[in-house]
Amino acid sequence: MIKTLISALLICFTGQLWAEQFIFDVPMYSKGASTYYIAGKIGDMPATEFMVDTGSSYMTINEVTLAELQANGNPRYLRELKGILANGDELSVPVYTITNVRIGDECLLKEVDVAVFPGKTRQILGLSALTKTAPFIFSTQPPQLQLSNCHLAQADTGNQTKLAAGITTP
Repeated sequence: MIKTLISALLICFTGQLWAEQFIFDVPMYSKGASTYYIAGKIGDMPATEFMVDTGSSYMTINEVTLAELQANGNPRYLRELKGILANGDELSVPVYTITNVRIGDECLLKEVDVAVFPGKTRQILGLSALTKTAPFIFSTQPPQLQLSNCHLAQADTGNQTKLAAGITTP
């Protein structure tokens, strides 16, 4: 009897902790072809979108974004990376650490390693960023990311500052 009661309490308690870990809900939207995108921001740059790709080892940015970040002294060069693309082609790209990336309105990640792809390719939210939010949930019904372990990003909303989890301050 006591063993059953302790087991039931343990299950309830752990279930509550698990549910509270995912406090950052980031809506995703589809552009067809089973791809999902989220809104975000890199450093102090204007808002952008990221394709969410849990099969990509690195978050990727393009050379245009890198040039803008370099103008502000933001990225730090790490190394060259030789990788194989989804189509089988091999590509060598530089890897940088960028100071911060915002996922959605409220999840701020610091010191994220990014691979830089040539030209003006789409930006990809890969595992070098997503693992910083672990545990995380990628859901297609409804399409959203549920993230943990984010720094609180502040978004100016007129006369109030909106913080994570829907808390606002005057």
